[in-house]
Amino acid sequence: MTTPRSPKKTTSMPIIAATTAALPAVMLSSLALAQAATALPAVQTQKIPASLTAAIQAQAAAMSANLIPASAVASTIPAAMQPMAPAAPAMYTIVRGDTISGIAARYGLDTNTVLQLNGLSGNTIIYPGQQIKLSGSATAPSAPAPAPSPAPSPSSAASYTVVSGDTLSGIAARHGVALSDVFNWNGLNGRSIIYPGQKIKVGPGTNAPAPAAPAPAALVPASAPAAPATPALANTGSYTIKSGDTLGGIASRLAVSLSSLLSANKLSMSTIIYPGQKLAIPGAPAASAPAPVSTPLVPSTFLGYTYPEAVVSSANANKALLNASPVPSPAQMKGIVADTARRMGVDPSLAMAFAFQESGFNQRAVSPANAIGTMQVIPSSGEWASQLVGRKLNILDPYDNVTAGVAIIRALVNTSKDLNTAIAGYYQGQYSVSKHGMYDDTKAYVASILALKKNFS
Repeated sequence: MTTPRSPKKTTSMPIIAATTAALPAVMLSSLALAQAATALPAVQTQKIPASLTAAIQAQAAAMSANLIPASAVASTIPAAMQPMAPAAPAMYTIVRGDTISGIAARYGLDTNTVLQLNGLSGNTIIYPGQQIKLSGSATAPSAPAPAPSPAPSPSSAASYTVVSGDTLSGIAARHGVALSDVFNWNGLNGRSIIYPGQKIKVGPGTNAPAPAAPAPAALVPASAPAAPATPALANTGSYTIKSGDTLGGIASRLAVSLSSLLSANKLSMSTIIYPGQKLAIPGAPAASAPAPVSTPLVPSTFLGYTYPEAVVSSANANKALLNASPVPSPAQMKGIVADTARRMGVDPSLAMAFAFQESGFNQRAVSPANAIGTMQVIPSSGEWASQLVGRKLNILDPYDNVTAGVAIIRALVNTSKDLNTAIAGYYQGQYSVSKHGMYDDTKAYVASILALKKNFS
């Protein structure tokens, strides 16, 4: 910005006063000294360098005279001046936003030590309300200590009962054995899923019949009462899986090779098995070996509609995986839904109404349509939600599942003519609602969501 100049001639002092307003303080101090010298002749005048080069050299000499030697400056903060980390409690309760590394740093602990104390790995999911140990040892009495199998024989291998949060690598480290040995002893691999209550061998044992410790009632013959002895069981033609079973353990117990057991049932090492499922036992007479029959965790029909076999099969696999994984409680999921909705700009009472209507805040819920988790998101909708939030979402993960559901609710609310139409789109599909209007069951769904929204407000 510029201003018009005055035609009057001004004195030199106002000009100096106006221009020095923009000068640095060090230059102002030089001016002040110069003015004082003219006002007080008794004061000794400052010697002015003869050239610019001489002035620069004189300034450099004056600056270097005031420098502190580098050797006198400490390179690190003395230990006595460093802030002390708060004392670590014996137990710590996870809160929203926590990470294992962050908790360890807060209390001056090593992350790997905290992981080992709790039998966790770097990719284990933690959630609010979960308690972890910050002191003690991995074999402290408060932790689930490895115990021998009930009534073990002298030749049987030591075993450990899996608890929530366990990993195979953590179990191996806790018992001082190689992870590869744990795989071999239990017929597992790096992709195998373990779950609370399952027994894992943590020591070598013989292949004698002694490992057949589980009650014989768990073995179901094809057409005869349960036999009390293991040798006879190997010829029954079928085996009903019970809690804690592994494919490797079943093969060892029934004296058949693991590969033949997998081949007979068209399974692989990564296949998920679950209690109640029946396996065909190879080597038994063909006439006495019925086709393997499994009781599905998820039925194939819902509200009179039968879903395709591939969809139902995927739903059962996801249900088994969620059953075998630690998930937040319904109360914790309710808090996760409310927090996520607030963060994403969605009415928390609306998001909670959907979550309660769809699953009752149950992250393990899976429908025959393969709608997964708290928000009952099908895989294709999960892909859409991933595009909405700009990152890949895993709808089996509790937080990602809620993020996907809330992102879809937000998109429907923003693109629908009113709230009722948006709610209907979550149940019936936005395109179907626009083309056919709301079906009778859709109208009932909308009414239920609106009523629940009032309850959560």
